[in-house]
Amino acid sequence: YHNIMTLTQLEYLIAVADTGNFTLAAEKSFVTQPTLSMQMQKLEEELAVQIFNRKTKPIGLTAVGQKIVAQARTILEESQRMQDVIAQEKGLIGGRFRLGIIPTIMPTLLPLFMREFLKQHPQVVLEIEELNTQNILDALQQGKLDAGIAATPLQHNQILERVLYYEPFIGYVPDSHTLHGLEELEVDDLSSNPVLVLEDGHCFRNQTLNLCVADRSQKNKAFDLKSGSFETLIRLSDEGLGMTLLPYLHTRSLEGQQKNHLKPFKAPSPAREVSLIYTKSQIKLPVIEALHKTISGIIRGAIAFEDYQVITPQLQKN
Repeated sequence: YHNIMTLTQLEYLIAVADTGNFTLAAEKSFVTQPTLSMQMQKLEEELAVQIFNRKTKPIGLTAVGQKIVAQARTILEESQRMQDVIAQEKGLIGGRFRLGIIPTIMPTLLPLFMREFLKQHPQVVLEIEELNTQNILDALQQGKLDAGIAATPLQHNQILERVLYYEPFIGYVPDSHTLHGLEELEVDDLSSNPVLVLEDGHCFRNQTLNLCVADRSQKNKAFDLKSGSFETLIRLSDEGLGMTLLPYLHTRSLEGQQKNHLKPFKAPSPAREVSLIYTKSQIKLPVIEALHKTISGIIRGAIAFEDYQVITPQLQKN
């Protein structure tokens, strides 16, 4: 007679791998530590291999243990898809849906669509996490997220992109700046003026660098300050340290004198492409379709993007 490993054992296994500690893994799994330890020992006996290196702190994985954990993640992900297959077959829009959103999009987009989406689809349990683009890509491939919202194109072989909208860049030019007197900006104006940008790791930084620095020799001249948030960039700009670029949605919350510092670009305006991203193997397509319909509809209805003729990434390539 040979015992067969259970999904519960695999859940415990991943908990230990993620925490590096049997006690923490037990708390995370809502079981006692002796129960979890016994199940892990039983799993090792059934597989006839040593999965954990118990002498290290945190507890490590052996070489074969790393492969087993990777396979366990795949097995659990596929097991969870059974309900997704049924939901897709019936066209149901419901269940748990894990969504990652990048920091430069989350604060302005989430309040626009969250309430309306949950009102339209009360059977969906939406779990949202703020992550940078690389972390979203990693989580999608590990099955920890069902979809993400990020700036695209990403040109990733395993990731599908479904465009939600194009968001124009708006210049933020304080009174003291040499460009303040202009009604509209041109992209060429940026090459000879200091522009404050976000710190490394934010896709918005990459997009503004691509927008402003056609000639790499200009990089040190054009960009001399970095920050972690748009609010900080605005404060630095107000202090006379340079102009900055803001995504259109972020400018809607500015008031008073700060609103007078906003300068649109001459048409066609540079813009960032914002998309729903998910893996090619994703099954929760009814929820993805519903998210796309709600978000793109709200953007078109609530924001006069038709006033902007934008440069899209596709147009820039041609």
